[in-house]
Amino acid sequence: MTPRTVLNRSLLALAGLVLLGGGLLILSAGFDVYRGRKLAPPAGWPLTRPDDVLLSSADRTRWSHQGWWWPAVIAALALVALLALWWLLRQLRRRAPGVLSVGGTPPQEGVELRDRALGDAIAAESGALPEVAHSAVRITGRTARPGTRVRLTLTPRGAPGAVLGALSEGPLRTARRSTGLSELPAEVRLKVARHTPHRAE
Repeated sequence: MTPRTVLNRSLLALAGLVLLGGGLLILSAGFDVYRGRKLAPPAGWPLTRPDDVLLSSADRTRWSHQGWWWPAVIAALALVALLALWWLLRQLRRRAPGVLSVGGTPPQEGVELRDRALGDAIAAESGALPEVAHSAVRITGRTARPGTRVRLTLTPRGAPGAVLGALSEGPLRTARRSTGLSELPAEVRLKVARHTPHRAE
């Protein structure tokens, strides 16, 4: 799971909990749950009866006569709106090119290649390299300048230098030659698989 996915899910979970808690609070007051079931609400708990309000008139006008109050409210709302807009734009911006032009830009004779297909092909070829237990590849960047993000899991006997050399001279060179790209930058992350202990008898 990527950090972006974790952040999105955390924010959505937090917003969902806030909305759920607020909805339950309003429903419990509207249906007069506390008095109907003879329950004692916590001290200072808002909205315990149908005629309660979340903010009284005194609370709403407590600082309204202060010179700093309205600028502070407007600044806080503007900040929240800007953060929401930034988050929305981050979701709309693609982190992958989507489609790659085969043979250069513009594509020759309309030939295009999906970035996922290219990533799967590189992953399949790099996963077959000696001392590589698992491979995952994702195409990043823009259509004009794509890149690759490669994650390799090596066997306990795998030599990182040798595997990197084989990756560069094998799958990555094949991908550049197949797509007609002059360069295909690669970010490679290596991990060594845990050695499974063997029981001696």
